[in-house]
Amino acid sequence: MTGDPAPTTITVVLDTGRDAMAEDLDALTRQLRNEIEDFGVEAVRLATSPNAPAGTKSMEAVTIGALAVTVLPAALPRLIEFLQAWTLRSKDQTVKIKASVGDRSVDVEYPAGASETVVKELIQRMTDTLSPPSAAPQAS
Repeated sequence: MTGDPAPTTITVVLDTGRDAMAEDLDALTRQLRNEIEDFGVEAVRLATSPNAPAGTKSMEAVTIGALAVTVLPAALPRLIEFLQAWTLRSKDQTVKIKASVGDRSVDVEYPAGASETVVKELIQRMTDTLSPPSAAPQAS
């Protein structure tokens, strides 16, 4: 239907601290990708960068610790709540979420152990920022 809202692609970036090894972060990212796939989003894939490291044959390089998730706006709050619950599984994990729709964008970050109130505020901030501005009433 033409009136349905378009899916939004958000970037989810994991930060497990300075001492994390790239292999561990990659494994954790892939695990999260599998769980998000089961969650029922439109699509989820490892995020890529157009700048491949020197000496590689690939045109794009996977960004370790980052996922590109395509989600319908109505499912975004549930996804944010899921990510918050996911961070509670391990200490010292931070999740950063970057989303944009047209000329509107928002970046949010919350550490492991973020309270339910903080998560609700983040959801409201993302929803408010990504929602199109309401149309002003037309004068007759």
